[in-house]
Amino acid sequence: MSENLLSRETSPYLLQHKDNPVHWMPWGSDAFERARNEDKPVLVSIGYAACHWCHVMAHESFEDPEIAELMNARFINIKVDREERPDIDRIYMQSLHALGEHGGWPLTMFLTPDAEPFWGGTYFPKESRYGRPSFTHVLTEISRIWKHERDKVTTNSTALVKALKSERRAPPAGELSEAALAGAARTLLGAVDDEHGGLKGAPKFPQAPLFGFLWTMARRSSAPSLAKAVVTTLRHISQGGIYDHLGGGIARYATDHLWLVPHFEKMLYDNAQFIALASRVWLDGREELFRIRIEETITFVLRDMRVATGAFAASYDADSEGEEGRYYVWTEAEIRHTLPLDEADLFCRVYDVTHKGNWEGKTILNRLASPDLLSSAEEEGLAEARKTLFRLRLTRTPPGFDDKVLADWNGLMITALAEAALAFARRDWADAARDAFSDVLSHLWNGERLAHSWRNGETRHHATADGYANLVSAALALATVHPAGHHLEWAKQLVDAMIAHHWDDARSAFCLSADDASVVIVRPAHGEDDVTSNANAVMIENLARLHYLTGDARYRQRADELLRTFGADAVANPFGYASLLRSFAFLSDPIQIAVAGQQHHPFTDLRFRSAIEAVGPDSIVQWVSRTDLLPADHPAFQKAAATQDRLYLCRGHVCAAPAEDPVQVREALRLLRISP
Repeated sequence: MSENLLSRETSPYLLQHKDNPVHWMPWGSDAFERARNEDKPVLVSIGYAACHWCHVMAHESFEDPEIAELMNARFINIKVDREERPDIDRIYMQSLHALGEHGGWPLTMFLTPDAEPFWGGTYFPKESRYGRPSFTHVLTEISRIWKHERDKVTTNSTALVKALKSERRAPPAGELSEAALAGAARTLLGAVDDEHGGLKGAPKFPQAPLFGFLWTMARRSSAPSLAKAVVTTLRHISQGGIYDHLGGGIARYATDHLWLVPHFEKMLYDNAQFIALASRVWLDGREELFRIRIEETITFVLRDMRVATGAFAASYDADSEGEEGRYYVWTEAEIRHTLPLDEADLFCRVYDVTHKGNWEGKTILNRLASPDLLSSAEEEGLAEARKTLFRLRLTRTPPGFDDKVLADWNGLMITALAEAALAFARRDWADAARDAFSDVLSHLWNGERLAHSWRNGETRHHATADGYANLVSAALALATVHPAGHHLEWAKQLVDAMIAHHWDDARSAFCLSADDASVVIVRPAHGEDDVTSNANAVMIENLARLHYLTGDARYRQRADELLRTFGADAVANPFGYASLLRSFAFLSDPIQIAVAGQQHHPFTDLRFRSAIEAVGPDSIVQWVSRTDLLPADHPAFQKAAATQDRLYLCRGHVCAAPAEDPVQVREALRLLRISP
């Protein structure tokens, strides 16, 4: 067989490579069987559609006939979309780290026909530069070693597989506790850039799991320094170049310490986490900047990241017309030619537009030097200018759009939309979240288990633990804003399927890969966050919610198992386990709102609105017609006559007096020592 097989795939990333002269194969048993039959090493190249350096390596090497001929003659070549197979990406990225190399994409790994890694790297240039060997040299040398020094391959692969399969080393003794949470918060705070937000240095990533934990601790401890770290970070993201001031939404990260120069790709998961964290912070201080950015970002997502059926797509590329950022940057001449003189003067002053530009002779729009909102009239003028420039930008060639629907990232966005709807009393956002959830399940749920990816009418791969965990979160968030729905039942079904296919009794944890995932040499079961929260950490909170909502002790028992498995690791490494620490904080001090009555109005009930404005989405909401329908161990169970319409605010096992109006809710908050 000598052909490129990627035209049969649905992933936009894989389809980008379908016309390469390289004889690419998708990940699967066929490729490895061929490698065994031909006694060839496997070259696996892992990337994603929005990856700039993936495009560079593709243009330099994979489209080059001579390099392709070398690859085809000496290797079995596999292309992997890391967004379709995050479990494969994690295994071989971990292998690269074990080799002492920094990670990144494209990830280039060399494997035996048994899928065991023996060497690798990231981007290799066509010609030697950047201190890296040429790709041709790498291919030639790996081929030589495979043919003539196979013992080196065996030695390396044996060591790497042993490292992958080894149990985690026991961390220093430590136990999750209130003191451990406070210590973790202090440790993380010490790494925060006080002036610009984010972690110190460059590049700067939004680090949503980490700052989400700091915000939780700021609320629990009323510590100004913790709150300031999160607010400062969000303000600089909101006014920096990482934010798209014309179209809304944030890019994946900034390459500098100021948040000025983005890596221009826009990912669904980053925008979901930005909405979720900013909504919580907005509830606390009602900062107008955050309200604007949340609304703009949700507008962007609903306008530009929905597929026709209602679910959400994965990403937008960094590149257009072969240049990174070309779609987003401006010259002063373009802006002054487009806007009226007075409008242009104000816009250029506020958005850092100069003749020389602020990046490669062009301007990345930002308000870092003018972060404070101006007068209403001036802000209205700027808004009109942005609309004009946005319309002009629509005439440009847009970046590539990866429209595959991923279970895990959709779960994040649906949860964020439902939580923002709760915070802002926006029924339209809640309805959009409900519709997206329904669409995801219609494509990815087969009645028994979840698939990971859907595009053009076809599903691909079993869901990862992240897919289940994030969609369980989405179902529970929707149960709060759509009391008449069946989202709680969906959450329970998804948990059952996740346990069936991902739970590992020996490790007392959820594995990232399903029990029948194709060609995996290990099934990672880890607790560390990546750019999103770890599935095991997310499930601790999900299981806690389900326990309080249903009264089923088995959910709590499994959450406790996860805490025992990863608790000491979290105490030893708060940077890696911020989400698990946050989930422990949630489990150890739950705040519950029970609304009893015949009519449920999450957007107009003044009592409920008063409670939510104080406690936010990090509360457990139960809608029932009568209090005797609450779980028997709920602190508000049978607190009042069956016909009484009341709101109960509870903390731990204690409830305040039932509230009939917002004044009584505020009194309940005071008695329970919950900051309004």
